[in-house]
Amino acid sequence: MLFGAEHVRRYRETDGAEGHDWQNTTVLLLTTTGRKTGLERTTPLIYQTDGDDYVVVASNGGEPDHPLWYKNLVADPNVTVQVWGDRFAAVAHTADAEEKARLWPKMTATWPAYDQYQTKTDRPIPVVVLRRA
Repeated sequence: MLFGAEHVRRYRETDGAEGHDWQNTTVLLLTTTGRKTGLERTTPLIYQTDGDDYVVVASNGGEPDHPLWYKNLVADPNVTVQVWGDRFAAVAHTADAEEKARLWPKMTATWPAYDQYQTKTDRPIPVVVLRRA
């Protein structure tokens, strides 16, 4: 996670005035349903837009396993997204090879460390597209 629960709370309370802009990039809040617990889990993630869609990367810092939020949305792709004060239901899908080839450079332009993370792990790092429901 980029920052802790207190920062998520402040993002929500301020409609993103605190938390949206972070280290020269932009952050959204993604809420998934825990695949084991059924509880809502919110994760701040770097994003970019692609038309009307939002794009995030399941890098987990290059760790060997996918991040929990990604496992949750694979199990249930119905998610909630907050960008600034805009909160909306969305459906998530993992970009196919063609989409990823197009979106990966956009994401590494906003956060160059994604390329480094990919060299640290054998798993292909997923790119996820979030489309309003």
